Amino acid sequence: MIKIYDSGDIKSVRSRLRRKASVEDNVMGAVREIIQSIVQKGDAALFEYTKKFDGFELNADNIRVAQDEIDDAYRVVPDDLLNTLKKSAENIKAFHELQKRKDYERKIGGAVTGRIVLPMQRAGVYVPGGKAAYPSSVLMNIIPAKIAGVEQIVMVTPPGKEGVIEPLTLVAAHIAGADMILKIGGAQAVAALAYGTASVPKVDVITGPGNAYVAAAKREVYGVVGIDMIAGPSEVLIVADSSANPTYVAADFLSQAEHDEKAASVLLTPDKSLAERAAAEIEKQLEELPRREIAAQSLKDYGTIVLTATIDEAFDIANSIAPEHLEILTSDPKADLLKVKNAGAVFLGEYSPEPLGDYFAGPNHVLPTSGTARFSSPLSVDNFTKTMNYVCYDKQGLAGCYQDIDRFAKAEGLNAHAKSATIRFEGGK
Repeated sequence: MIKIYDSGDIKSVRSRLRRKASVEDNVMGAVREIIQSIVQKGDAALFEYTKKFDGFELNADNIRVAQDEIDDAYRVVPDDLLNTLKKSAENIKAFHELQKRKDYERKIGGAVTGRIVLPMQRAGVYVPGGKAAYPSSVLMNIIPAKIAGVEQIVMVTPPGKEGVIEPLTLVAAHIAGADMILKIGGAQAVAALAYGTASVPKVDVITGPGNAYVAAAKREVYGVVGIDMIAGPSEVLIVADSSANPTYVAADFLSQAEHDEKAASVLLTPDKSLAERAAAEIEKQLEELPRREIAAQSLKDYGTIVLTATIDEAFDIANSIAPEHLEILTSDPKADLLKVKNAGAVFLGEYSPEPLGDYFAGPNHVLPTSGTARFSSPLSVDNFTKTMNYVCYDKQGLAGCYQDIDRFAKAEGLNAHAKSATIRFEGGK
């Protein structure tokens, strides 16, 4: 059974949960070599790496997914699943539409200042491939870019050995509004998006999850392009009181544990009975999971239940951990929301399980992990926009402040700056 810690032993708890999005030296070395090859050889290197890592003979003619491939994908996706994708997309659109920022302008006499919000011209979205399909990731990354007004959205995803992309991925990309879908993956895809090749347009920002090589490549090209974040292992933290249902707690605990062996699930509660019943229920439900081995390893290394002195202490600990997902299963979760200072996304009450956010509710599921919710935010429309300031003073406006500029610039030892303002009024001009 999962060990129940006491909050007095918080050092042990923190040590157990200490994880971050680190990159091993051998991974970074390989990624730098790949990036350098793409920069120097372009398509030739991209095609070589795709053959090496994906087993597909890529070329300039088959790199892009054709419309007939998308049509074929629609024919094999069941109607009920297609309808679910469309409903999810509508919720995501509705939520992210509210994030759009407006231009503004300030006028005082002859002085006008303002800000313009501009979309990125081109965005790259990385979608993992392999045996699994991740349509939710497709929707969550492409829809905010579309709402932001990005001119061209380029989605990349690794092909199978026959050059086939999972139909569900293609359908989701079409629903979300991808302008171009390319059959490339790994660090080589990230490098191609960042630097451009004959077949891959250079983008302004790259978003989307991937393996250690993709994460390392995004870290390496940051500065050449923008990126969303460097994501670490997934995590859920549940704050619960005596009103919580231990069966629900256990199910939510395991929903993260089945992600992968490094995923972390945490329960903080002042109720000893709940802690014990939840621990027993976790063991019971674990035996029924198809991904039991993955979940069991996650629980062994990172599954943690902590008995706190009070519910407020539970929130204090939660804020210090700054989890990716935070569930509040208390008698008044909406009121307790005010106690949260650091979290990627918060789920309130027993009918708001974390997978609701993963797939359907609308808020983005690309979230800060490994404690980075202390200073960063979920993926949003803002990731695909930038702002530009402007200044427009007439002669009267500058006349009212050029002497202030003169004093300020000279205080910093920048006399040419001062002269640039004062010269316009020399000789009684």
